[in-house]
Amino acid sequence: MDEHNDKNKPDDGRRAGAPLLEARGLTKAFPGVIANDTVSFIIRPGEVHALLGENGAGKSTLVKMMYGLLRPDEGELFWQGRPVQMDKPSTARALGIGMVFQHLSLFEPLSVLENVALAVPGKWNPKALRKRIIEVSTAYGLPLEPDRIVQSMSVGERQRIEVVRCLLQDPQLLILDEPTSVLTPQEADQLFATLDKLSAEGRSILYISHKLHEVRRLCSGATVLREGRVVAHCDPREETPGSLAELMLGTRIAPPSRASTRRTTPRLRVFNVSATSSRAFGFDLKDISFTLHGGEILGIAGIAGNGQNELMKVLTGETKLDHEADAIRVDGAPVAHFGPIHRRLCGMAFVPEERNDHAAALNLALTDNTFLTGFSKLRLTRGGMIRSRRTLEHTKRVVDTYGVRTAGPRADAGSLSGGNLQKFVVGREIMQAPEVLIVAQPTWGVDAGAALAIRQALIDLAATGSAVLIISQDLDEIFAICDRIAVMSEGRLSPPVPVAQATTEEIGLLMGGVHAPTIPPEPEPEQREAAT
Repeated sequence: MDEHNDKNKPDDGRRAGAPLLEARGLTKAFPGVIANDTVSFIIRPGEVHALLGENGAGKSTLVKMMYGLLRPDEGELFWQGRPVQMDKPSTARALGIGMVFQHLSLFEPLSVLENVALAVPGKWNPKALRKRIIEVSTAYGLPLEPDRIVQSMSVGERQRIEVVRCLLQDPQLLILDEPTSVLTPQEADQLFATLDKLSAEGRSILYISHKLHEVRRLCSGATVLREGRVVAHCDPREETPGSLAELMLGTRIAPPSRASTRRTTPRLRVFNVSATSSRAFGFDLKDISFTLHGGEILGIAGIAGNGQNELMKVLTGETKLDHEADAIRVDGAPVAHFGPIHRRLCGMAFVPEERNDHAAALNLALTDNTFLTGFSKLRLTRGGMIRSRRTLEHTKRVVDTYGVRTAGPRADAGSLSGGNLQKFVVGREIMQAPEVLIVAQPTWGVDAGAALAIRQALIDLAATGSAVLIISQDLDEIFAICDRIAVMSEGRLSPPVPVAQATTEEIGLLMGGVHAPTIPPEPEPEQREAAT
């Protein structure tokens, strides 16, 4: 690259004025890995600054040091020009740093007011705090009802609580980790308007996201990490999503490609399925019906908490329909009365949304996790004994094929970063070559390169004649790889329609339950034949 390009200048952009926060040479090592290696960068007052990098690049470690959850082995942090020791989160908050984590930390049985009171320092009169929550949430376009129970709220509404309780502490720097991963397009636009207002007030924002179009929309500066080192500083507005991804990965990536495929016979049929939610304030499933064909990828969109978890449990067999075996058929065989193991024997495979302890046992080795879901399909037992070598070899293939960064196939699943664990879980299921694959949030929390690789693998699996069902809140993902799309809202599923006939705006409105579908559903092959 040109040595005069701003991306390579070593001053980290120091020319533009006094920084709010400055990191100088931060280094943090763990056994067997250097997570951050002499990382330096600057955040200025009023700046929206992006922190970019692929999974395992060191982003989480870096912000944990900034927020007082970890201490650096070497290097210094400066706040408004003065060296500071971020020894605990309360120290960071006292200085004026707030953080909204990717995984929300709320007590679901409590009210908004009670959750805020637990996090805001000092003694607050409940009446005064209630008034303040209403004032701040309304002022920033994130309205909240203080007495509402968190369990009754959508994930997008819950995220408002996290943001508002940070704003109640009057932060000068707000750190946001993947803030739009659970939002509809309309909710994301609302959040962007809030961030624009915060920046205009002179507050700084550190924005972590794998959605590069968001980074280009919001951020005026970016620090790019690769393998724990800073490899670039740039202005995202002067880059393309492709060039930003190339900086993150160190190589050029191509979008997923898909040859024209023909839908074959129905592989998964769901007939009028209704089920009661086991969660308080969860939505019961109401007359869910759809058909999934071989060679097809069907996407189900929706705001989290609208019945997707209930549908996933019914499809995987965690919720059995003992008296309605015909309600779900795989290749013509009734399976609704079977549990997960028997459904896998029928040719199904599953990737649940929650990878920690649901899709993977964190305290077990990757080889053990491979065995737990693939022992029958991959013939990993003989005479009642585990075929250890065969299990190890298959685990190595998954790790190598999907670029999983790990100390080895015998490493504990819990030692992997979230994105690398997601790559392993998805790869483990795809490489069993299932006839029907049900996957929830396939690229949640993974970097651009890994997301493209996973999406291409799903496309390739469908091309072999398998049927793929994706439950995702990422509309970009659904529109990129799916043939048809349906929307889950309040426990009901809209009729699937061809993706080519749908728009992001209309699907986003359906996700919010604004109106009924206006796109006519595509008739099933049997209906077309009857009509002719």
